Amino acid sequence: MKTYVASKNAGKLVEMRAIFAGSALDLDTYEQYRDVEEGSSSYIDNALLKARSLAEQLHAAGIQAAVLSDDSGIEVDAMDRRPGVLSARYAGAGATWTQRLALMLEELRGVPDAARTARFVCAMALVLPGGAELVATGIVEGVVAHEEHGVRGFGYDPIFYFPPRDCTFAELAADEKNALSHRRRAADALLTTLHEHA
Repeated sequence: MKTYVASKNAGKLVEMRAIFAGSALDLDTYEQYRDVEEGSSSYIDNALLKARSLAEQLHAAGIQAAVLSDDSGIEVDAMDRRPGVLSARYAGAGATWTQRLALMLEELRGVPDAARTARFVCAMALVLPGGAELVATGIVEGVVAHEEHGVRGFGYDPIFYFPPRDCTFAELAADEKNALSHRRRAADALLTTLHEHA
């Protein structure tokens, strides 16, 4: 099923294609996709907002296809589960990922390992050509490291330490990360829901 991804994040698109490889969804990008202003209350609401927006753009262009989107973030317990849905906007508008990571590490300076627990959360939304909307969520638990490690991945990966592998997400090979990430877990749940819907 031809499926357009509602995102302009190149790293995310690469991951999504790898995660959904071999599934019923044939992922592609829509060059004219216009980003929408995300909300601040719910990953699922944001994922649906993006998917619905692209679905409307495709419909206006006469394109019949499904739309896939996701919204994800990191929740840090010592920061009262911030930044959450505001993860991409943490450190302010226009901040770079280097600045976001530095700010988080500074905010957690002196916080002991036991209190640095965190989780990556991903919500995915799939809008089918007929208008049906399917959603799913995936979560992976970890700890915020004291400094950056690794050069792979994107976003908060360099400071998200994953105890079962004794490394950060940015130290994992792409296929390893894609096999266990929050995005993988959300994708698996979404594909199960799609199968049941069919």
